[in-house]
Amino acid sequence: MGLGMQTPSSRELRTAFATGESAGNVALMEDPQEPVLLRVENLHKEYRTGSDALVLFENLNLTVHAGEMVAIVGESGSGKSTLLHILAALDTPTSGHVYCASTCIGKLSSKEAAIFRNREIGYVWQFHYLLPEFTALENAAMPLLARDEPRASALAKAEVWLRQVGLQNRMHHRAGELSGGEQQRVSLARALVTQPRLLLADEPTGNLDNRTAAAVFVQMEELHRTHRLTSIIVTHNVEFAQRCGRMFRLHEGRLEECQRTM
Repeated sequence: MGLGMQTPSSRELRTAFATGESAGNVALMEDPQEPVLLRVENLHKEYRTGSDALVLFENLNLTVHAGEMVAIVGESGSGKSTLLHILAALDTPTSGHVYCASTCIGKLSSKEAAIFRNREIGYVWQFHYLLPEFTALENAAMPLLARDEPRASALAKAEVWLRQVGLQNRMHHRAGELSGGEQQRVSLARALVTQPRLLLADEPTGNLDNRTAAAVFVQMEELHRTHRLTSIIVTHNVEFAQRCGRMFRLHEGRLEECQRTM
C-alpha cells in the first residue's frame, strides 16, 4: 500500500462498500479514436512532518483513453499506490486536478465522492479483503447490496461475474475455503459487478505464486478485452506491464512512459 494509507480492516471494508469506497502476449493498445476517460493535470502530493516535507508527485500528468490498459511500475515507496488512491477519490492531492470523464474528482463532496467510487470505480487490492463470514457470491455482490439493490438482483449479477472468472463451482464457498488465486478472482468479480468506468488494480498478483499470478493476469486481460474496460494496473511484474497497451514508470515524482519490448 502507498505512503500515508493504512491497510483496510474488515470493518473498514464494510464501511467502504456501504458508502462506495474503497490473453496471451497481445498488448492491449490505445485507440486514439476513443474519448479521454481519465485526465490528471499537474498533480502534486506531499506529506509533512513538522517542517519536513516528503514529495511524492510534482507536476504529474497522465491521459488515459477509454478502453486502454495502462501499467504503472516503479520502486517500492515511489507512490504508486497513493496515485491509485487519488484516482479513486480515496485520497486527495496537495494540488492539481483529476478528471474522470467530465467529473472533477477534487470538487466532489465526501458524499458525492462515495457515490462516485461506488458507481464509477472498480478497485482490486493486492490482498483480496474478502469478508470471511460471507460466501464468494455474497462477497462479489457486496457493492450492490451496500447500495440497497434488491438481494436477488445483486446475487444474480454477482453470479454472472463469478462465472466470467471461472468460479461457477465455488460460489457458495467462504473465503477461507478458496485458494489464493480463487480469492483474488472473487475480488476481481467484486470490482466489476457494478460495471465501473474505470478499473484500478494495485499489485493484483503480488501475493500469488508465479503460475497463479500468470493465470489471474490472463483473466484480467480477457475481461478487459471482452468488456472493453479501461484499466490501470500497478505492478512490479515487468512482463505483465509489457503486455499492457502503455507502460509508465513512476520515478522521482513523475510518470515516464517506457518503451515496450513485446
